[in-house]
Amino acid sequence: MSSQASKQLETFENPQPGRDYSIHISVPEFTCLCPKTGQPDFATIDLSYVPDQSCIELKALKMYIWSFRDQGAFHEAVTNQMLDDLVKACAPRFMRVRAEFNVRGGIYTTVVAEHRADNWQSPTPVTLP
Repeated sequence: MSSQASKQLETFENPQPGRDYSIHISVPEFTCLCPKTGQPDFATIDLSYVPDQSCIELKALKMYIWSFRDQGAFHEAVTNQMLDDLVKACAPRFMRVRAEFNVRGGIYTTVVAEHRADNWQSPTPVTLP
């Protein structure tokens, strides 16, 4: 294979650092292992963020997501680890990681973790007629 899983996240310079805008990324093929049974857990990871000086590079994000495939992790832990790692990599103004896990034993789990920079205020929503 030409690519390998990696915990190394890469960034690139935000092309519009003076503007608040949002980036939404959906990863429908996330896989990790249940730490109790070793069975695979599947989830859709939705990442939304307002970049500051840098943005997450998508191929590096794909390799990062792939790195969880053989890792045992509780849903809550893996979602918060992703948020911590992504915030460390790109220092966004705002970031939300939503992990929607597929059914296991009749139970669906959704975990949402958020980061907000200390000096950032969410813009007032605009309502158009």
